[in-house]
Amino acid sequence: MKKLTVIVKPSRREDVIEIMESCAVYGVMETDITGYGNQKGFKVMYRGQMSGPNVLMKCKLETIGDDKTIEVLKGFLQKKLFTGDVGDGKIFVEKVADVIRIRTGERGEKAM
Repeated sequence: MKKLTVIVKPSRREDVIEIMESCAVYGVMETDITGYGNQKGFKVMYRGQMSGPNVLMKCKLETIGDDKTIEVLKGFLQKKLFTGDVGDGKIFVEKVADVIRIRTGERGEKAM
């Protein structure tokens, strides 16, 4: 099993979800995040003061799947999200050692 994490601009959220659903993933976790990379961003006003480093609004979408599905999904995402501009996003893939469904105690792919 592998975990796939995609970080994109909020405007690309629907594209990512559409692709993930087309590959029949088990589910998607979505988080609104802020941060910056090469693109930099802008300072944020917090409690009346400019704070922190330059930040941009981003969307993080995560899913877990079998190795084959994640490889196919990775290819579809890279193809669909590519514009050639700074800020296209990032795709991270990590190995997942185990998954446990708390309610039943099932492990591995059965817990998905």
